[in-house]
Amino acid sequence: MTVRQRILKLIYPLAMLKAKLFSKHALVLTNNKNVSPLISFYSLQATLNNTTILNFEILKNKKVLIVNTASNCGYTAQYNELEKLYQLYKNNLIILAFPANNFKEQEKENDKAIANFCKTNYPISFTLMQKSNVIKTETQNNVFNWLSHANKNGWCNQPPVWNFCKYLINEKGVLTHYFNTGISPLNKKIVTAIKQ
Repeated sequence: MTVRQRILKLIYPLAMLKAKLFSKHALVLTNNKNVSPLISFYSLQATLNNTTILNFEILKNKKVLIVNTASNCGYTAQYNELEKLYQLYKNNLIILAFPANNFKEQEKENDKAIANFCKTNYPISFTLMQKSNVIKTETQNNVFNWLSHANKNGWCNQPPVWNFCKYLINEKGVLTHYFNTGISPLNKKIVTAIKQ
């Protein structure tokens, strides 16, 4: 872990405190009407960190938490919380981490470096995807394109506003929640949504 990363890990509690004090960092959006997607979540696919293709059809009957991640962010310590969440609910929960370099150049240069960083500093056992673009541009990864367009997922137009935004999909492939960066993966709102 670099000096910068150690400092970021130390200031993480302050970043979470800031999120509590300023509600825009703690935004939660909920699919209260249980709107079904217009395009099936299970028709999607994405590339794993090791270049293998993951067909989302195999995710049926599980809850899926999708998170855009970065190695050099004040919120990178959420990797620890994501791992704790995964260990608690891995019988019913899949976590897909999508590394991205969309916010102030905070991600490593390639997938090998990202995997090595996680293995060395945050030994995660949930799924690490290939680095991609998660914000609304022409090169937006197809999964985040689905997550951030209501004409695909049925209701949500919210793209990630920073690293470690979280989207929860239920066992039927319905996007149920968006949780902003300032919501800890172990927050009661996320745990309750997973247990529903």
